[in-house]
Amino acid sequence: MLKQLKRSVLKASKSLGAFELLRDSSWRTNRLLIVGYHGVSIDDEHRWDPQLYVTPAVLEERLRLLRDGEYNVLPLGEGVHRLRAGTLPPRSVALTFDDGTADFALRAYPLLRKFGFPATVYLTTYYSRFNRPVFGPFCSYLLWKSGRSNVRSTDLIPSLPAAEWDLRDPEQREIARKAIARFADDAGLSGLDKDALARRLASSLGVDYQNLVQRRILTLLNPEEVQQLSAAGIDFQLHTHRHRTPVDEVAFAREIDDNRRDLSSMTGQTPNHFCYPSGVYEPEFFPWLRGAGVVSATTCDTGIASPTTDPLLLPRLIDTMNLSNIEFESWLTGAGDFLPLRPHQTHH
Repeated sequence: MLKQLKRSVLKASKSLGAFELLRDSSWRTNRLLIVGYHGVSIDDEHRWDPQLYVTPAVLEERLRLLRDGEYNVLPLGEGVHRLRAGTLPPRSVALTFDDGTADFALRAYPLLRKFGFPATVYLTTYYSRFNRPVFGPFCSYLLWKSGRSNVRSTDLIPSLPAAEWDLRDPEQREIARKAIARFADDAGLSGLDKDALARRLASSLGVDYQNLVQRRILTLLNPEEVQQLSAAGIDFQLHTHRHRTPVDEVAFAREIDDNRRDLSSMTGQTPNHFCYPSGVYEPEFFPWLRGAGVVSATTCDTGIASPTTDPLLLPRLIDTMNLSNIEFESWLTGAGDFLPLRPHQTHH
């Protein structure tokens, strides 16, 4: 009900000309909207997690709104620099994609090229080098894909504590996912071990593991794809090596160093922009990032960046299947910034 009311208010505001006035205002000219995506569905990933994936059709419609509204889509680095310098062109937007899943090359990049828009990919590099499905999300996807009820935990992994799960229920699936993740962590499984476990899990659930691997579901861009996309103009930036931010300075620095080393070897560039994995950040991260030469860091906090925004706490609009075109357009114009915001988000 509240969402429908919000959309009705936005539609009325647009019809009265408020969107156009705000879009062309000096207030909006002095602000940068950073739009964030996580994945663009190869198949049915948007039905599994509509907060994480959008369909190619939704992405294409968003890019069309940018083009038809004559927005200036800037490379992230240029946008951040000009935001601080006060030299942004009117209607400035930057596009970012987190994690670097293979669907970026298969689904997003062709659309970006069609519209002629630049984009930044925040790439986590461990699963780029070890190019198998990312264990945690992939297990979650397998549990959803099976659609089974009355699944016994010990039928999936014999050493799990006895339990029975209805995998049609999102809460039950999450309990199952956490139990599997806990087992893998407690056992100290390597990447190869986790991949073997995912294969066995898929078999137990009656899901075709090899088909999903061949189609690159929840698999990251490999180094050759990163090199090719970088040569074609896609900007690759820091997202940690293992998609984690330990609250320990040495371990945190290692994540950045490993990530930067791999990105540099793939692209020939030295990345200095960062995105917090899962949108999680702590105050102690800020001096560590500055010490590592990071000049900006994006969050999953909803908002539009102004010249006074801390460059290590840049807000974004995280686009999802649940966001309507009128809501998306309200953020392009800046109107969305005047509506009540959701609390700090995390994305897993």
